[in-house]
Amino acid sequence: MRKAALVPMLLGTALLGAGVAQAAPRGTPDTQLAKALQGRTAGKPVNCIRLMDIDTSQIIDKTAILYTTRNGTVYVNRPTSGAEQLRSYYTLVTDTHTNQLCSIDTVKLYDSASRISYGWVGLGDFVPYAKPRKG
Repeated sequence: MRKAALVPMLLGTALLGAGVAQAAPRGTPDTQLAKALQGRTAGKPVNCIRLMDIDTSQIIDKTAILYTTRNGTVYVNRPTSGAEQLRSYYTLVTDTHTNQLCSIDTVKLYDSASRISYGWVGLGDFVPYAKPRKG
């Protein structure tokens, strides 16, 4: 009877392993960042961006936070502290007291599934990367 119970468990383990082996590699943080900024030109860093202009945010593991604005500009923020804690599956929670997100602000990191806090990062300057103008 033990052999009969062992077969489904081994099959499940084999299937799980096959799924992991077939998963597409995400690449290094540097390659992820380069891909996200491909075809864009860096502008002059700014201290703050308006919260109402932010459309989406994306975490690049242990490296940066990308804030995409409504006009398509991507602002890259490389935190001045805590960047090693950044994970793409964390949720960013910002407590601001103005209508801007600034380089003096901190962002808390949460795992949304477990609702556990995994630290915070201190934001740095925001470097804008705009799409080249057509023409």
